[in-house]
Amino acid sequence: MRRLYIRYILALIVAFSSNFFYTIFSPLTIYTTYFILSLFYNVTMTNSSIIFQDVTFSFIPACTAATAYLIITELILLTRGVSFKNILKFLYISYLSIFTMNILRILVLIYIYLNYGKNYFDAFHLVFWHILSTIFVALVWIFLVEHFNIRGVPIYSDIKHLLKLKK
Repeated sequence: MRRLYIRYILALIVAFSSNFFYTIFSPLTIYTTYFILSLFYNVTMTNSSIIFQDVTFSFIPACTAATAYLIITELILLTRGVSFKNILKFLYISYLSIFTMNILRILVLIYIYLNYGKNYFDAFHLVFWHILSTIFVALVWIFLVEHFNIRGVPIYSDIKHLLKLKK
C-alpha cells in the first residue's frame, strides 16, 4: 500500500512539474540539433534559434516534446507492479527513444523547409506534431509493455487491487 501512495504522490508531483521537462530538454534539444547540423553545414545559434541558410528556426517550448516525456512518465509511475529499478530503466529507454525521435523529427522538418518550402514544412509540422508524436509515445509504451511483460494497466490495476483488498 505504501508503494501505491509513493507512486501516486510522485505522479502528482510530475503532473505539476511540467516546466521541469522544458528546463531539462529544451537546451538538450536545441544544442543537439545545432551540433548535428554544424557537422554538415554552416549554422549559427542564438538563444533558442538556429540560423541556417538565411532562415531562422525558432525553438518554442513545444519543440522539446515535454508533453511526451510527461505522459510516458505518468504511464510508468501509474502502472502497478513495476519495481523501482524497472521504473528507472523504463524512463531511460523511453526518454532516449523520445529524444532521438524528436531530434530526427526536427532535422526532417528543417530539410523539408529548405528543400520544399514553408507550405510543405507547415503541413508536415502539423502531421508530426498532432499525429505522429502521439502515435510514437503510444508505440514506446507498447514496446515497454511487450518487451518487459508489464501486466499492470495504469490506474485500473490499482483500483482493481484496492477493491480486492476492501472485500
